[in-house]
Amino acid sequence: MNIQKLMRQAQQMQERMQRELAELEVEATVGGGMVSVRMSGHKQVTAVRIDPEVLDPQDPGMLQDLVLAAVNEAGRKVDEAMQSKLGALGGGLPGLPGLLG
Repeated sequence: MNIQKLMRQAQQMQERMQRELAELEVEATVGGGMVSVRMSGHKQVTAVRIDPEVLDPQDPGMLQDLVLAAVNEAGRKVDEAMQSKLGALGGGLPGLPGLLG
């Protein structure tokens, strides 16, 4: 196996993953649709939607918990999507099974 060819393939895979991260966007909804968060592949929150019904001045903790849960779920979805993509790319480096899986 030519090590330069292998390194070139690894670099191409890394560049592809960076492009896919930039294009990835996930959404997580919690509380029966009361709070929704959109997140980029770089784990930047790009949007938050809060149903006005959840805005209870007597119980701000509920809204805080829902936002926290939605952000954490969106982050988990980004991780899951990237693991799935990495697993699919794992076969891209011949002779090194399991390198990315």
